[in-house]
Amino acid sequence: MPVEVIGVDHIFITVRDLAAAEEYYDTVLKILGFRKNRTAIGGEPHVHYYNRHFAYWLRPARDCAGEHDAYRAGLHHICFRVGDPADVDRAAAELTAAGIRVSPPQFYPEYGSDYYATFFADRDGVRLEIRNYGLWWRRSMRAWNEEAVT
Repeated sequence: MPVEVIGVDHIFITVRDLAAAEEYYDTVLKILGFRKNRTAIGGEPHVHYYNRHFAYWLRPARDCAGEHDAYRAGLHHICFRVGDPADVDRAAAELTAAGIRVSPPQFYPEYGSDYYATFFADRDGVRLEIRNYGLWWRRSMRAWNEEAVT
């Protein structure tokens, strides 16, 4: 029997300018209900955002050559799941009001029949997404011990 992963504990993002990234993520992650603290790890400042489910850390980059490229090997994007399409709309409206450019929230049927999302990027070019908790995920989680859900 495999070891079951019960969630993502934390994500670390390296940033070119910690102060600028902190200002940006203070806005984004406050809208998404995260709390924040600061600490030093290995003598370097880190910013720690967290909610009831996982943590999102910022640390200074050691090599600041170029903007993040989502299509190079490595991280493509990070998706934050919210309850329903109305939550996606609300987050997009609040981000827009805070001066953050987001894509218009819409359905993406190529990803799933009820996949509703908005996309944006941080100051280093890391792509971010907010999407609804879709029916496929809900059914898959409820029926985990049954046959695979298609």
